[in-house]
Amino acid sequence: MKALILAAGYATRLYPLTRHFPKPLLEVNKKPIIDYIVRHIDCIKEIDEIFVITNSKFFPKFKKWARGAVSSKRISVINDLTKTIKDRRGAVGDMHYAIIKKKINDGLLVIGGDNIFDTGLRGFVRFALAKKNYPCIGAFDIKDKKKAGNYGVIKIGANKKIISFQEKPASPASTIVAMCLYYFPAGKLGLVGKYLSSRVNKNDATGFYIDWLSKAGTAYGYVFGGRWFDIGDHEFYKKAVNTFK
Repeated sequence: MKALILAAGYATRLYPLTRHFPKPLLEVNKKPIIDYIVRHIDCIKEIDEIFVITNSKFFPKFKKWARGAVSSKRISVINDLTKTIKDRRGAVGDMHYAIIKKKINDGLLVIGGDNIFDTGLRGFVRFALAKKNYPCIGAFDIKDKKKAGNYGVIKIGANKKIISFQEKPASPASTIVAMCLYYFPAGKLGLVGKYLSSRVNKNDATGFYIDWLSKAGTAYGYVFGGRWFDIGDHEFYKKAVNTFK
């Protein structure tokens, strides 16, 4: 199994902090955000390599980080060859680029580089492997429908199958929101390219991909416990800095 950390965004909502510095390398409790992700991945014995995909602007900074990163896994940094927010590939485009560039044909765990959570990945990976040939989505219950409307909202059936998805809905169907966290079995990696070639618009939000996945076939959702911080703006970054230890 391989792991892919998505770190090619430009994080404009966190300017000026991220004008010349990548969001996943911002520190929380004196440690880069990405280090927390790597620590969780390190605990998954099935994973033998970590890929970090970023853009040309921040590629040198991630290369420097990787040289000093503490991990039992091999870490490789991929440059997606984009230079500005205007030519970015988007999360799904970067997933596809990494799969093709590195010729990935194993099961693939994908995590957004701005996720901080404290329950670990073992439960999610066990759940995903038990589903064998189906994609699985990491989710979190924020227990507030008003706040849920700021995210992609998923509804999960009794068998953990995703039965509906809403992107930032005015009236959320549930309080369970999608994290940028996925598992794709080897046989389903082609779904990423299939989505990109079949989409009717250029929207690169992962939420639209989840919606497409749930309609194209079976996909399952796993709800994480503990704490989760989606560091998208100054408010959430400050909250993580002040409360995540």
